[in-house]
Amino acid sequence: MQLARLDAGDTVLDVGCGTGTLAIAAKKRVGSMGAVFGIDASPAMVARATGKAVRARVDVTFTNAVVEALPFPDARFDAALSTLMLHHLPRQVRRQCATEIRRVLKPGGRLLLVDFGRPQTRNGILKHFHRHGHVDFADVRAMLTDAGFAITEHGPVGFSSLQYVLASVR
Repeated sequence: MQLARLDAGDTVLDVGCGTGTLAIAAKKRVGSMGAVFGIDASPAMVARATGKAVRARVDVTFTNAVVEALPFPDARFDAALSTLMLHHLPRQVRRQCATEIRRVLKPGGRLLLVDFGRPQTRNGILKHFHRHGHVDFADVRAMLTDAGFAITEHGPVGFSSLQYVLASVR
């Protein structure tokens, strides 16, 4: 949550929210004056996230939607989060996702993207255990720049091959 630089009162979108853990944490960070929305392409994940938010007594709105057609008006959000989702998308859909996130962010809005980068070890036993896909973060940064973002910072998260990019709307 520190990397996202969320402030009290922010309106936040969690893209590919899964079971809602990050969206719930974001709502606790932005407080009662802020709002958090999560989208996921899986109705089952949206149902789990909604149930988790109810049990946590946190007001987060979860919606079944796809990243290439976000169901929100232009310039709606102060920040967007996307964690461990991009590697599931084909390259062209990643580009559509970046454009859509850019569309729904306010001027100066922030995007925190975290995902698996290329595995550090190409051979050996670690390669055998790396079961997830990955993205080329140089390509991700270029894609975000093309979509109208300025890259603020990027680098390893500090765990395995996880990488992050923090970008803002130009």
